[in-house]
Amino acid sequence: MSIKRSLLSVPLRLSTLAMVFFLMLGAQAFGANPDVSDSEEAIAAGKSVFNANCKSCHKLDQKYTGPALRGVTDRRSIEWAKSFIKNSQAVIASGDPQANAIYKEFGNLAMPAHEFLSDTELESLLSYIEYGDKEAAVAEGGGEGSTEQTAGGSGVPNEYLTIILAVLVVVLLLILIVLGLIISVLTKYLNNQNLEEDDKEFINQKFDVKKILRSDAFVIIITALVIALVAKTAIDGLYSVGVQQGYQPKQPIAFSHQLHAGQYEIQCQYCHTGVEIGKSANIPSANICMNCHTHIQNVGGKEGVSSEIQKIYNAVDNNQPIEWVRIHNLPDLAYFNHSQHVAVGGIECQTCHGPIEEMEVVYQHSSLTMGWCIDCHRQTDINAVGNEYYDKLVQLHSDSKNSLKVKDIGGLECAKCHY
Repeated sequence: MSIKRSLLSVPLRLSTLAMVFFLMLGAQAFGANPDVSDSEEAIAAGKSVFNANCKSCHKLDQKYTGPALRGVTDRRSIEWAKSFIKNSQAVIASGDPQANAIYKEFGNLAMPAHEFLSDTELESLLSYIEYGDKEAAVAEGGGEGSTEQTAGGSGVPNEYLTIILAVLVVVLLLILIVLGLIISVLTKYLNNQNLEEDDKEFINQKFDVKKILRSDAFVIIITALVIALVAKTAIDGLYSVGVQQGYQPKQPIAFSHQLHAGQYEIQCQYCHTGVEIGKSANIPSANICMNCHTHIQNVGGKEGVSSEIQKIYNAVDNNQPIEWVRIHNLPDLAYFNHSQHVAVGGIECQTCHGPIEEMEVVYQHSSLTMGWCIDCHRQTDINAVGNEYYDKLVQLHSDSKNSLKVKDIGGLECAKCHY
């Protein structure tokens, strides 16, 4: 038995050293920050803070109204980031060169103070900034002002990441070759010794794949994995019932929000006339389209009437409505009022509908589930000052040590959203 243990101990120790080496190298290569949590709970909480306070001006991986945020804890200290988020104007006024450089780069546009955010909320926000929505960033391929295709916002460009991965693979192959040589040398050495038959049989045993595949342990492991996979798929399916996130139907007219709301900067309220005055935002009628398309008959200076604009003319001439396909649907038991959120709450359209100004074809960006709405009510602050709707809350707001959230004024009451 001592020979068996000695034979196994050498590659085991080398494997352990190799594992430690890879962990250390990986942490250094990818800029792992031990002070920023990458747990799912922290990222989810940080996303709520981001959506409520930062989304209107910032994106994670590209410049927007403000700078791209991903990698901020690599470029700056965490304490600096917290101070800047809480009160950027104070940091700028202190003469901090980094803060003033950002201030000048973005046209002397100062970020509003967020002193109401707690340290826990700030840490969650930084977790989301560093680790959140990486799949979306990869799918978008970065963007203007991004860190030139960085690996998950870690500040490591993709070409360097490829080199690092190649080096790791080469090192791993070399370690495996060395381990193989060591085992081969030890095997030959031990075969030349006067060993008992059991020891020789152990040393020269072959790897029997069929025996492993037929073993009870292998069958149990595979069965457990299959059951776990089926159970997870079933649970995910149950959770997704009634959720149409990502729904992107084909419309009767190829209307581009990217062109109208993005390139030409037409305000959402111009077409969706009810968004500030009523429950529904209203789907625009053909008459609203004709306000512009009476004169604009094509795009890019082309002559004649484009086929898509001709469909608007046909609808007007035949006195028929354009049968747009509704994308955002709530259950009949749920009540949602656009004017309450947009006019009173000051919520931007993008908070719920996503980057609508970038969508060639509109899709449902958010899940619109009850949990999603409740989470927003728990995180969103009430701006009572200068808001006539909340004039009775001004004194309560000023007396409160912490900022008032929607949940503090009945935002979690069942009857607010359910008839």
